Amino acid sequence: MAKELTTRAENYSQWYNDLVVKADLAEQSAVRGCMVIKPYGYAIWEKIQRSLDDKFKETGHVNAYFPLLIPKSFFSREADHVKGFAKECAIVTHYRLKTNEAGNAVEVDPEAKLEEELIIRPTSETIIWNTYKNWIQSYRDLPVKCNQWANVLRWEMRTRPFLRTAEFLWQEGHTAHETREEAEAEAQTMLKVYADVAEKIMAVPVICGVKSANERFAGAIDTFTIEALMQDGKALQSGTSHFLGQNFAKAFDVQYATRDGKLDYPWATSWGVSTRLMGALIMTHSDDNGLVLPPRLAPLQVVIVPVYKSKEELAAIAAKVNEIVDKLKAKGVSVKFDDSDNKKPGWKFAEYELKGVPVRLAVGPRDLAKNEVELHRRDTMEKQQVSMDGIDEKIVALLDDIQENIFQKAKKYRDEHITKVDTYDEFKRVLDEKGGFVLAHWDGTTETEERIKEETKATIRCIPFGNPQEEGKCILTGKPSTQRVLFARSY
Repeated sequence: MAKELTTRAENYSQWYNDLVVKADLAEQSAVRGCMVIKPYGYAIWEKIQRSLDDKFKETGHVNAYFPLLIPKSFFSREADHVKGFAKECAIVTHYRLKTNEAGNAVEVDPEAKLEEELIIRPTSETIIWNTYKNWIQSYRDLPVKCNQWANVLRWEMRTRPFLRTAEFLWQEGHTAHETREEAEAEAQTMLKVYADVAEKIMAVPVICGVKSANERFAGAIDTFTIEALMQDGKALQSGTSHFLGQNFAKAFDVQYATRDGKLDYPWATSWGVSTRLMGALIMTHSDDNGLVLPPRLAPLQVVIVPVYKSKEELAAIAAKVNEIVDKLKAKGVSVKFDDSDNKKPGWKFAEYELKGVPVRLAVGPRDLAKNEVELHRRDTMEKQQVSMDGIDEKIVALLDDIQENIFQKAKKYRDEHITKVDTYDEFKRVLDEKGGFVLAHWDGTTETEERIKEETKATIRCIPFGNPQEEGKCILTGKPSTQRVLFARSY
């Protein structure tokens, strides 16, 4: 099956599309721009979801659910917000169908037109802040720290599985605070949560920073981001956290009685990551043989494949392997003994490599006689014979080693593809020949940012946190600059 994959060198985009389908992650649906996430792909998403949800609750957040449909008038209350999402909205205009005159199809009933159109949520700030008006009357009601796991719809013309689809799954946190300082700290805290999950669970190294004014979320005062680098040298925005100020509170007239008896508007944040993280996971680690999954996200961490010729040989192998399976399960390792007889061992090896299972054990009669197994690690494709004695402890340690190795390999690639440039010609040459992140001086104007994007297709990914102050000149205009910012071409 791996031989059917387009190689990364041949066509990176096609390699990605092939892998999504052949590794049973997702497939196209009957609805343009929407995908079916298959059980294996959803199992990975569930692990990402669980890791995030645990951290949300550790930081004092609770889950809730808000309506899918939002009155159109809500979007007109915050001008920047409606401007940012107007071109992506899907609109419900009628509430009933009827059979056509021929009796062979259904059509929209023109008598069932809604008094006010409803927007299928592209994001939920408006409906949630309309709800918070009922929840917040006093400083004692603050903070409100809600998250929802949901689907959203943004009408995309060009779609790719996980990376950009019309409908996608995500979580969106929406919080309200008594002070500006609390809200700003919340936005930073949640970005750190995203960075921790990306690096420690997904093994994807990220750069944290603040977006330029031109790249901010619609309606935000500041947008913070984690930026990852894919193997083709393009950046992927992998999570964002927004400081919204009092904009949405004012738009929906949410006020509270302060500690000194006055009225004030609460300060807000919102933050979210989506199934786009699945795309980041695939494109950061995988190779021409298929998926490479970090053990902490792999639905199946260990697979054991018997190699045998007779039922007697299989029975002897199974007796020993089941002991290993029990020991691994007792240590919290997800393991499968694949003794199915409808596929040959070689086919199974290729299938589990394609699906990115971190560790594969193969056991035959000769291995059994020597009290050994053949151990194959997916990240390096290395094989070795190891003793069955203490194999459970060895595998637990190996899974940690694989997790760290996958992260360090991705970090090494990322670090090698961060380049400082001082001229516009050098900037364009690095983008074309090397790719990756480019650190360059910028004069701080939207006009310059837009011109660079138009001419090179590179955008400012972020101004990294802790960015050193450094006198320089903008690569395009030559105007003074006090720091370099991070540019890249991106998904």
